[in-house]
Order: sequence, then C-alpha cells, then structure tokens
Amino acid sequence: MEPAAAPASPAPPHGGHTPTVGGNARAVRRRQYAVLALTFAAYAAFHASRKPPSIVKAVLSADWAPFTGPEGTHRLGELDVAFLAAYAAAMFAAGHLADRADLRLLLGAAMLASGAASAALGAAYFLGVHGLPFFLAAQVASGVVQSAGWPCVVAVVGNWFGHASRRGTIMGVWNSHTSVGNIAGSVLAAAVLEFGWGWSFLVPAFVIAALGVLVLVFLVAHPSDAGLDLDSMMEVEMNGDGGEEVELLVEDKKEAEVHDDDELELEMEMRSQLPTAIGFLEAWRLPGVAEYAFCLFFSKLVAYTFLYWLPFYIRNNAVAGQFLSHKASGILSIVFDIGGVLGGISAGFLSDAIGARAITSALFLLLSIPALILYRTFGSISMRHNIGLMFLSGYFVNGPYSLITTAVATDLGTQDAIKGNSRALATVSAIIDGTGSVGAALGPLLTGYISTRGWNSVFFMLIVSISLALVFLIRIARDEIAAKIGARR
Repeated sequence: MEPAAAPASPAPPHGGHTPTVGGNARAVRRRQYAVLALTFAAYAAFHASRKPPSIVKAVLSADWAPFTGPEGTHRLGELDVAFLAAYAAAMFAAGHLADRADLRLLLGAAMLASGAASAALGAAYFLGVHGLPFFLAAQVASGVVQSAGWPCVVAVVGNWFGHASRRGTIMGVWNSHTSVGNIAGSVLAAAVLEFGWGWSFLVPAFVIAALGVLVLVFLVAHPSDAGLDLDSMMEVEMNGDGGEEVELLVEDKKEAEVHDDDELELEMEMRSQLPTAIGFLEAWRLPGVAEYAFCLFFSKLVAYTFLYWLPFYIRNNAVAGQFLSHKASGILSIVFDIGGVLGGISAGFLSDAIGARAITSALFLLLSIPALILYRTFGSISMRHNIGLMFLSGYFVNGPYSLITTAVATDLGTQDAIKGNSRALATVSAIIDGTGSVGAALGPLLTGYISTRGWNSVFFMLIVSISLALVFLIRIARDEIAAKIGARR
C-alpha cells in the first residue's frame, strides 16, 4: 500500500494571500535566499544549544556532584550519550514524520521544545539539583525534540533547491550553520560561565526559542506555499542568475501546448502535484544510502568527539607550559569550528567542480589523519601551533561530514532511481544523519572512558574511525573514477 502523500504546508500566517501561478526569477531568488537564511539560523541555533555541555564539563567535574571524583568523566560521557542516543533513535522516526507533516509547524515546535529542555538543564544550577537521573532525563528529552530539526531543514532546502546545478557549493555554504552554531554556542556559553554554569544553558535556550517563533511566523516550507510549482522552480534553475527577467507563467505555457498534445497537458498536471513519500526500508535500499550512512557513522563519531570534548581537552593539556582557564578553553575551541566552516564550503565547491562527492569525501578523510597526528603531537608547543593545527584538523574533519549530511543526502534523496521524488528527501536525510548520530553518541561515550588512560588512546580511536569511514567509500569512489575515465574515452 502506497504511503499517503504529505500535506502541503499551509502558508505562514504573514502570507495572507491567495497563491498565484507564476512570478519572475528575481522574486523566486529572493524567496530562496530567505529560506536559506532562516533555515541556516534555525539549525545554527540547534547546534548552539548543544554546545553548553562541552563548555561546562570542566566546571562540573571540578565541583558539581555527581560529576566529581574519579568516575566524573564517566558520568560526563554518559550525559553526552544520553542526548546523542536519544537523538539517533528518534531521528529515524523524525525523518519519516517530516516527509508527511507540516514542516514549518514541526520545525518551529521542535525549536521551542529544545529551548525548554536546555532551560531545564540550566535550572538545575539555580535549584541545586545533583541527581544524575534528572540530567539524563533532560538530555534524553533534548535529544528527542532536536532530532526533528535536521530532517525538516534539509527537506525545506531540498524543496527550494532540488534542481540546483551547484548543489554542492550551495549546501557547503549553507551547512556552515553547524560550525557557526558551535561557535556561537561556545562564545555565548563561555561568556556567561563566570556568572554560574546555569546561565550557559539559559542563554542559548532563549536564542533557539526566539528563532523558533520566527520560523513559525515566516518560514515558507515549499514553493507551492508561495504560489510556485515545480515547473517554475526548474525553469529558474535552468535560466540561472544571468539577471534576465524570466517569466514563469506556466499557465500560459499549458495553453500554448494543450492543442498539440493532450498527453503533455496530463503530464504537466501530474508534475504539479506533490509526490508521495517512500517507505523506510525502501529508502535504505536506494543506491549509495547504506554506504554513505555507515561512512557518516564513523565521520560523525570523530566530529562529535571534538564537539563535546575539545574544551575539556584544551583545559587539561598545557599549551606552551600553561593551563588555560575554563573560559579561555571554551573560546579557543571555536578555532576547530572556524576550520570546519571553510572545510565544508571547500568540500562542496570541490565536489561540484569535479562532479565526484565520494572522491572529495575520501580525500578530506585521508588528509584528516595526518592533521590529527600533528595536532596531538605539536599542538602543545605554542599557542600559534595549537591554533594552526586545530584549524587544520577542523578543516579536514568537518569537510566530509558537512558534504555527506547535505549535498550527498540531497543527491540520494532526489536521485533518478526514485524519479526525483523530493518527498523521499527527509527520510533519506534522517537515515544518513540518524546512522551518523549513533556514531556521534558512541564517540563521546568512549572518550569519557578512554581518556582516563591518556589522550593518545583517544586520538588513536579517532584515527581508526576515520580509516573505517574511508573503507565504506571505496566502492562509490571507485565507481566515480571509472565513470570519469569512461567519459573521457
């Protein structure tokens, strides 16, 4: 039995107009840029609200039970895995839901709920809560509600840019929201840490809740909500950014063709309808989905280990013979995310230029191995060495992570095997990111235990994970190379 088609998102309250068919390229571009900006800010806020636990780790381990003492790092690792395991488990259901729900309402509600969960963690400081079950429950709740964010924003952007010829570059720039959010979360949490670690949760909670309201009011989740159809979007993409006024009067085009070919009229009517979503198992069987999902499992394990433990690592490892303060460690850790911003953009641009996502991802993964070795070995020599090598590590670690979660997921969710069915996009994105999130949960948990044996063991785990991520890309990269060689003959 075919799944029911998802209902089109109703126009946001501010719209207040009857959708009309047509428009011009400039108007469409304005709407696309508005969607990019709003979804960018929304997901940056999600990541900003995830950053406080890493910023306050060193403070909690020093003087807040139950995170003090020899077992303190174990409890901190368990706190991370509570969020990430809930996030990963809920992600699969969230993607299925996002393919069928009102994306604007689902995303806005998830942001408001995420703000509430983060505020609950901050309230523990002011209320003097020391029970581990409370912290674990708040993290589980946060993971569940945050899982809806990624499938929603990817589906919305896919709706507006599904036919873009420069998808890798667009997604690479857009996906810098991950690192921008990490940077903003680090700065906000570190800036108010001196007033009490509870404020490090409350400030990002307010930000994501406020942006959630903006999403509910202003987000246009699908071109049809603005009176545009798939023909219009395809025509804009084909005409590009040449500055020409491109008329998108599909109705006139139908009138001109109706007398020549009745079948063409029927086909255009069918194309104007929103496609149906696909099943979960059917999405897993799409070409490339499983390989990229397991590649992201190990890539995200590495990225999230840095996300959750880098400030703690910096605080407990001297730079030029001096240990940094809690605040300084949190601020310094943003260098990794700055490198990640440029790495994601570079990976997207390169993958568009050579037309090979897997080769690009494999190249970045391969180069991240010597980058991590250099950072661990020479990062403590001086602040200059630390900053430079941390930047390099972030550049190569986040490059493939960014590419796979955005451009690759969009490619796979709209590929020819499903006839460009954009309603499959949220499900495919959730499968890939959900599988990656299992690895993201495992990395910080293992780090909490392995770090007690020394940080060299942690870096060894990260390098092994990167090597395994490369293994899952071998077949796809080989096929891309073969296709390139065949095209030249």
